[in-house]
Amino acid sequence: MELSILDKKGQDTGKKIALNDAIFGIEPNDHVIWLDVKQYLANQRQGTHKSKERSELSGSTRKLIRQKGGGGARRGDINSPVLVGGARVFGPKPRDYSFKLNKKVKQLARKSALSYKAKDNQILVVEDLSFDAPKTKDFVALTKDLQVADKKVLFVLPGQNKNVYLSARNLQKVNIISASELNTYSIMNSASIILCESSVAVIDNLLNKA
Repeated sequence: MELSILDKKGQDTGKKIALNDAIFGIEPNDHVIWLDVKQYLANQRQGTHKSKERSELSGSTRKLIRQKGGGGARRGDINSPVLVGGARVFGPKPRDYSFKLNKKVKQLARKSALSYKAKDNQILVVEDLSFDAPKTKDFVALTKDLQVADKKVLFVLPGQNKNVYLSARNLQKVNIISASELNTYSIMNSASIILCESSVAVIDNLLNKA
């Protein structure tokens, strides 16, 4: 498929760019998208949750009441899970939530996500962005000119660009990412994707690896 290349004002430059159908035009696979998003979210978890079990609480080990004949539940010391303030049974422990996912699965997931966005006409291609200095006001004007100011938008840059990143850092609905770091979650979590002209070639090289 071909898309027109827009300038910073949202005007058609007259140039067109071809998007690789092997990346932007495949039949999407919902299951691999789910797997990749699940892995991404799992990797964000710190896994530092912890509650104290019976042996870890401080307190007397004296048996509070007799075993039988009291009319209530049997209990041992003050740390019993039966009592208020007692230990927790089988509580959470620190753990690692990450899991392995094959590279080809992740690759197919990104292609599927991009194909969904291309199918829904949610991809725009603009000339490469550059800012002489960080200016949030200029970036807001850019989103308005591209008619994406009220949407969750993902800007895909060909590489790291500090001024562009700092210009968009305070905008709640804007996410800046380099093409080499493109992931399925960021694609699916955006209502519109803005590709810089040079980013298309980077994505093509990244996702067309054997």
